[in-house]
Amino acid sequence: MQARSVAIKRMLAALAVRRSARVALATLACLVLTAWVLDRLFPLPLPPHEAGLIVAAADGTPLRTWPSVDGVWRYPVTAEQVSPRYLQAVLNYEDRWFRWHPGVNPFAMLRAAWQWARNGRIVSGGSTLTMQVARMLDPPPRTLRGKLRQVVRALQLEVHFSKDEILTLYLNHAPMGGIVEGVEMASRAYLGKPSKYLSHAEAAMLAALPQAPSRLRPDRAPDKAQAARDKVLDRMAAFGVWSAAEVADARVERVGAQPIRAHWLAPLAAERLRGEARTPAAAARTEGALQLVRSTLEPEVQSTLERMLLDRVDQLPPKVSMAALVMDNASLAVLGYAGSADFSDRARYAYVDMVRGVRSPGSTLKPFLYAIALDEGLIHSESLLSDAPQAFSGYEPGNFQAAFSGPVSVAEALTRSLNVPAVDLLDRVGPQRFAARLRAGGLRLRMAKGATPNLSLILGGAGTTLEELVGAYRALAAGGLAGQPRLTPDAPRVENRIMSEGAAFIVRDILETGGHPDRPFIEAGSRRVAWKTGTSFGFRDAWAVGVTDRHTIGVWVGRPDGTPNPGFFGANIAAPLLKDIAAALPGAAASAPRTPPKNVGVAEICWPLGRALADTDPAHCHQQRTAWTLNGAAPPTLPDRVRPSGQLDTVWIDPDSGLRTTPACRADAQARRVARWPTHLEPFLGPAMRERVGIPAWSPRCVAAGDGAGNLRINGLTPGSVLRPAPGQASARVQLQLLGASGAVWWLLDGRVLRSAPAAATQLIEVATAGAHTVSVVDAGGRFAVVDFSMSLPRAN
Repeated sequence: MQARSVAIKRMLAALAVRRSARVALATLACLVLTAWVLDRLFPLPLPPHEAGLIVAAADGTPLRTWPSVDGVWRYPVTAEQVSPRYLQAVLNYEDRWFRWHPGVNPFAMLRAAWQWARNGRIVSGGSTLTMQVARMLDPPPRTLRGKLRQVVRALQLEVHFSKDEILTLYLNHAPMGGIVEGVEMASRAYLGKPSKYLSHAEAAMLAALPQAPSRLRPDRAPDKAQAARDKVLDRMAAFGVWSAAEVADARVERVGAQPIRAHWLAPLAAERLRGEARTPAAAARTEGALQLVRSTLEPEVQSTLERMLLDRVDQLPPKVSMAALVMDNASLAVLGYAGSADFSDRARYAYVDMVRGVRSPGSTLKPFLYAIALDEGLIHSESLLSDAPQAFSGYEPGNFQAAFSGPVSVAEALTRSLNVPAVDLLDRVGPQRFAARLRAGGLRLRMAKGATPNLSLILGGAGTTLEELVGAYRALAAGGLAGQPRLTPDAPRVENRIMSEGAAFIVRDILETGGHPDRPFIEAGSRRVAWKTGTSFGFRDAWAVGVTDRHTIGVWVGRPDGTPNPGFFGANIAAPLLKDIAAALPGAAASAPRTPPKNVGVAEICWPLGRALADTDPAHCHQQRTAWTLNGAAPPTLPDRVRPSGQLDTVWIDPDSGLRTTPACRADAQARRVARWPTHLEPFLGPAMRERVGIPAWSPRCVAAGDGAGNLRINGLTPGSVLRPAPGQASARVQLQLLGASGAVWWLLDGRVLRSAPAAATQLIEVATAGAHTVSVVDAGGRFAVVDFSMSLPRAN
């Protein structure tokens, strides 16, 4: 009976245990369910979806920052990007058991409660790092109920996030004073450097700052910040985390910080990248995250660029701005970007980004024209061009200096930026083909609606941007490949061929050294820049674009509203800045010697025919030159627009007088094969060169039929005249008049243009030097008249 009673008791006890277990499990399940429901009803208030945005340089230096929706500056960072010293200081000063507790450390809380009860005040806090993150995300009231809510939030954090993720939230949201949050932004704002490079003293100071961010700000209360720092240092020494020597060295450092200010380096480039980052597609990729837009800009290059522009802008008239762009040739990365001269000066249209502004490029397109003509076999570097008054279907271009030089080579025409030879060459290449070649290379020319490419393109008759010009000029240093400047590291690499490698070499050499293959290369180590200037119509835009081995640089100066600036042109206002920028860039003085491509050769050529010396009769080689050739070709001088028969001509000589005649005038006339200069150039030839051509004057018995002089005649001075100054005068003056012409004509004295005037107007010639002289006049159709005379000065008594 007794045994049965014992068995019943044991059974009842077992039933009670099982019942208690079921109750416990039910209670636990109820608590878990309640916690799950509460977690869903009261989710963690994570950072806002519309976060702040930072545009950074290539090395992470902030260029410009925009606060988040709550008005706070943050810089996203991970634990791997922060100095280990800071992590050691934070974890050992704030929460040594962070890796082990579930979000709440009961021992620390009991200790804090006991100290509070015993002393009547808070002696030490019981908050863990997780609890501090919870307080940052959901600030509770300073009550017991608020503390309980903070504990619950901490437990929520531990459930939803890993320890590393919680630590990352602390690193990015810890209050650091004012509108600064997070160790990275605090390090850059106060100390001017990334948190990755914090010293022991700096790490300790920033670790202490969140305890009282307003009271311990190093820029406002350095003494209090230093005292708080030393407290952290004491803790690190006591725990043996840092050695006594490291702590002693850290104590020597004085706390000092720069005032918090907005970052305005490369402001317009940053604004551009911000706009691209705020597009719907980009925003969707970064929703809920702090946005860090990394650029390719180099802080040192950018600072140098902005400083140079600021140094010069005060010397410019009001409302004139400047822009500059620096690109790495190898990577296409934009290293420096200044869209305006002074971002703080609204009077100079500071907010207008002239890196992207569409403006007339002036003469900056000429190198591409000559490169295309080289590729098409029309010219070599010393081809004879005519810089003389000409009309092209009614279009009559002039030079910037309002004068003409007569016979010039391709190299001379390009380096001196002569307009007439460029228009003549564009007419032969074709404006539509030229525009298409540029467009294929990434340089798009904007014209008025309904307009088509015409001869004015080469003088700035269409619009483009500084950015596109820099990308196109890169071809001169990259074997003919133009490139699209890249402002972000992940931007696609876009390259397009705009000229051949050989043409790029020849044009660059012309712009850099003048294009003289018979002269030695500049030694390696000296600074070399191949550059070209441009000035748009009315002095509205002054340009300079150039390349070195490593960089392509572009400069623009003008008023963004397009108002003219008389006296402002590329050579005097933009080129000096370009050269200074090139000299200041890293590696600017390390130019390596270049070897011509295999298809680039050197040849001796002859003017006026333009062919190789070996293929030219010595009698027809009036002037010998050394030229760069492409693909072994030495193309002849471009066809004469006035005399279609060509440069080689047959003239007939009277055997008795030696004067020029025709078979019709003299049956026994002797034929002579001569090399003629282009008709437009004959007025620029001196007596010696005209004599070398071998074409004597016409015999009085024959009429000049079909000659370039036509019916033009200079009245007032006969060939062979000798002028003498009037008594008491140092120069001789003579009044001349042109007969047989209409329209505008150009008067020249010894090959120098005196002026352009109506054909009926008289021309005063003044000569002050003794010796032989030539006066010539030419009209737009290429007809001319020439008179050779001399000047004799009276003998001194």
